[in-house]
Amino acid sequence: MLGEDASGSGSSSGSGVAIPYDYSNNNKNDRSANHNKPPMFNGDPKLFSCWKTKMYSHIMGMDDELWDILEEGVGDLKLDEEGAALDRKAHIAEQKKLYKKHHTIRGILVAALPHKEYLKMSEKSTTKAMFASLCSLYEGNKKVREAKATMLVHQYELLRMKEDENIETMYSRFQTLVSGLQILKKSYVASDHVNKILRSLPAKWRPKVTTIKEAKNLNTLSVEDLISSLKCHEIGLNEHEPARSLSLLL
Repeated sequence: MLGEDASGSGSSSGSGVAIPYDYSNNNKNDRSANHNKPPMFNGDPKLFSCWKTKMYSHIMGMDDELWDILEEGVGDLKLDEEGAALDRKAHIAEQKKLYKKHHTIRGILVAALPHKEYLKMSEKSTTKAMFASLCSLYEGNKKVREAKATMLVHQYELLRMKEDENIETMYSRFQTLVSGLQILKKSYVASDHVNKILRSLPAKWRPKVTTIKEAKNLNTLSVEDLISSLKCHEIGLNEHEPARSLSLLL
């Protein structure tokens, strides 16, 4: 037909000149949409702590006031069982702002949950009540959380690197404990972690531990720098181990 774009792609202006479609915008939009999606919780109790940490980072990256609403609630706003305001039109400016942010964080939380998980707390009117119900379900009440924290502190203090273990594996176990303690608000400072890792190393690492203590300020040494240093030393140990084993055989 006259005036139809024979190429079948792009768009045309009134002059009939084809304007190519910028498909790169699709990729940009997809990346933006994925960035804004909250981390999903699949209902696995073992993964709840990890999901909670991811949610904290996701929400704080958007607006720290949203996390405050999640933990502290909406004050004296009157809401029905679905979270809708009973007197919305009478709200003053600050209340309107709070009400809007409440629904923003409520939407984020609902979007992060599968339908079966949402149904467990759908009767809660505030996001705070929904989140508290979720935490109680998967973390237990205050006494249960305190018991878990005590257990994790005990595991942290007893942590030792195994003889057949490498630094990466030991550090992975260490990070799991630290993450659990942070979620239960039993956190340590970086120097505590540095000293703990050094104490956890086997006897063959003692010369390296002594060197680090003499050359570094343990109060300012980061955990990441310590682990990098230990990994470098581990490479040297592994290089000498076969020669040592051969000499023992001879």
